[in-house]
Amino acid sequence: MKEKNLNLPNILAAFRIALAPLMLWFMVDQSNPIFNGWHPSWFDYFAGLIFVIASVTDFFDGYIARSWDQMTKLGSILDPLADKMLILAGLLGLMVLDRASAFAVFSILSREFFITGLRVVAVSEGKAVASTMAGKVKTVVQMIAIGFLLMNWPFATELLWLAVGLTLYSGYEYIRDYLK
Repeated sequence: MKEKNLNLPNILAAFRIALAPLMLWFMVDQSNPIFNGWHPSWFDYFAGLIFVIASVTDFFDGYIARSWDQMTKLGSILDPLADKMLILAGLLGLMVLDRASAFAVFSILSREFFITGLRVVAVSEGKAVASTMAGKVKTVVQMIAIGFLLMNWPFATELLWLAVGLTLYSGYEYIRDYLK
């Protein structure tokens, strides 16, 4: 039976991929003449709104794919790619705005690239490397931290460092499971 790739979960993941550079644009291109007359806080609000919309689609594309039995190979590629692009855009933008530590950003992105490579190797060896609960929690905490940093809310930096710790721990779990 042929998979139907044009389904709602894949459309939501593709939409999230499109939102990532748009969010980054609002974060780092504030001197663009298009934005003449904008109050500086508007950039945070628009980037934050885009981030919230993208984060919500992350929940719904997975939920719909599982509950409507619309999981596809394309979706298994698009969903984590969309997550990585959203996190990458958020963290890079926050680093440019001097709201996120370069070391924290480096730690998170290094883990993401390494584990993505590990998953590719595992798949090429016929091994399944499923998402762990720690990996899911890591993603949620990363998204909350990015949201807090975008809005300049209290405890944003502490949440970022919690995300770093969870990111590194979930990376350890992936490596441990791969080596078993």
